Amino acid sequence: MSSSQLFDDHHRTPKPPPLPCRNYGRGKNYLIELRDCLNLHEEKKEAWDNVFKEGHGADVCVVTGKDDVHFAAGEDHMILAHSCILVISSPVLRSLLENAPVRNKFKIIKISGVTREVARVFIRFLYSSCYEEEEMKKNAIHLLVLSHAYSVPSLKKLCIYHIEKNILSKENVVDLLQLARGCDAARLAYVCTRLIFKDFKTVSGTEGWKVMRDVHPTLEQELLESLVESDSRKLERSNKREEHQTYFLLYEAMEALVHISRDGCRNIWPADKSLHHSESQGASCSFPACKRIELLVRHFRGCDLSVHGGCADCKRMWQLLELHSRMCAESYYCTVPLCRYFKEKMQNLNKKEKQKWDLLVSRVRASKGTLSSICYMKVS
Repeated sequence: MSSSQLFDDHHRTPKPPPLPCRNYGRGKNYLIELRDCLNLHEEKKEAWDNVFKEGHGADVCVVTGKDDVHFAAGEDHMILAHSCILVISSPVLRSLLENAPVRNKFKIIKISGVTREVARVFIRFLYSSCYEEEEMKKNAIHLLVLSHAYSVPSLKKLCIYHIEKNILSKENVVDLLQLARGCDAARLAYVCTRLIFKDFKTVSGTEGWKVMRDVHPTLEQELLESLVESDSRKLERSNKREEHQTYFLLYEAMEALVHISRDGCRNIWPADKSLHHSESQGASCSFPACKRIELLVRHFRGCDLSVHGGCADCKRMWQLLELHSRMCAESYYCTVPLCRYFKEKMQNLNKKEKQKWDLLVSRVRASKGTLSSICYMKVS
């Protein structure tokens, strides 16, 4: 065969069909393919669910009693399953099936501590992840225990979700916390602990708390210590927020001080004229602290006690002016009052005082970010 014939045969070969749900674009065809893929997924789930319900070819019988008497009692008491499904769904069931006794060609495994209804919901989920909402709400706690005991993570997450949404309350939160710790359900344990801390007075008066105090006193001690620690963290966060707010207000005061001293606020009143509140009402300035600092500056200029430092407002003004001088990069051209005076005074500070002012300046700057572009850093 010639090379040209091979080439023609190659191009006459039909192309393979596209893979399901391949993303050729985000148009109408893509949405149709996505819908078909989802429908196919639902059909597969339904097919596996039917395999469980009908039990054709089953080779395992699951019993829930203390012994295998249910196996001989008739089909109404049996939960039939397929060993291939159980083996790939749970490593614990795989181990049980390896040593399971055989009766009438069925391997028999026991799921103790739960009713047949719970065991049936559990086995059904292993096949298709299908379940009835009402069954899940009713049996979520028992299914959580089974999912942990037989190592089925997907069912475990689902049970935790339903317990949080439909079962958890202040009356049973202590019991559910102990269950979560026993089943290694970290999220559920966290949610329970948070609910206890949120309304500790109510929870500590429940019957569950009293039983826990007698049976697990170490858990009660742990919760009380965690509560104290949580309150301490809340107080610490609150103090930090207040501290940051204080430094932020100082930052705004520094901005307004330069604005008033350099420009004179035109929205409130020119700096060289007296302030009339009736004419300043409704004025809006881009500097949030402008009005407060304007009033403070005018008071400072006219107060007879300012020289002796006897007035509280004047003391505050002195502190603001001194803070500005330590943040101002160039005092020679600065129009803020006493800036150069405090610059010279700063040369005579001892090491401890200098460190204190440096710390204050750094925290004020950090409250708003870098101030290198602010006008009072270098007044032109």
